[in-house]
Amino acid sequence: MLLDRLKINGVTIFISSVILFTGCSQKSIMGGSSSGFFGGKTYENIPNQKIRKSKAMYKATMRPYQIAGKWYYPTMAKVGDVQRGIASWYGPNFHAKKTSNGEIYNMYGMTAAHKTLPMNTMVRVDNLDNGKSTIVRINDRGPFVSGRIIDLSNKAAHEIDMVGKGTANVKVTVLGFHAKIAKTVQEKAEVATVGKYYVQVGAFRRVEGANITKRKFELILEDRYNVVIKKGLYLQEPINRVWVSGFRSQDEAKDFKEQNGLDSAMIIAE
Repeated sequence: MLLDRLKINGVTIFISSVILFTGCSQKSIMGGSSSGFFGGKTYENIPNQKIRKSKAMYKATMRPYQIAGKWYYPTMAKVGDVQRGIASWYGPNFHAKKTSNGEIYNMYGMTAAHKTLPMNTMVRVDNLDNGKSTIVRINDRGPFVSGRIIDLSNKAAHEIDMVGKGTANVKVTVLGFHAKIAKTVQEKAEVATVGKYYVQVGAFRRVEGANITKRKFELILEDRYNVVIKKGLYLQEPINRVWVSGFRSQDEAKDFKEQNGLDSAMIIAE
């Protein structure tokens, strides 16, 4: 099912074809065929769509979004980042429908859905069950099933021999951004991000006060975010600021403030 609106902080924002959510993550597609018909055309005859890489698309698809009452926050990433979990795959039920970045899904393309990686991130997927690997481009969102971290196209799933089983234990490694694999030193050092954000939850002259607040928030957060003390000067005297770190967008930091009753807390962008 295609959605043409996104609800953020209680406000429904209508979006054109820039960001469209498919139902790939809402269903578990455990089987599929390598050929068939869709709208009177064989799958193989549906042309690939040009890769969408516009700034507008990037900005739209990095917004937080809500699925089944849970918020997801597209995040910064850097070459070499690794994630381990379960991979699934999706195919015929979504073939020729729009992906989250407005492309047309081609189950025979080397693409995948991920909940938070920036669109057009290139990743290697290693099947830890059999040692096989493949490289795909992120162009969709999902899978929204507990424990699953990536939804592969039918072809990519065949590459790592997981179609029959339906799922596989995998390692996902970021190789590059903007639909290309990083090769130069500069490209390998690149970070795809919309900035780093912090919420300041306290400021103290004495470090003891900062440490007490730091420990309090660490207990509340349960490792969901990091809490750090930033030492500096204010009016020519030492100051110890307590920052909650790890927010991937300003909207995520705002949500954190609202959910924890921190109306007077400041958001700091770096």
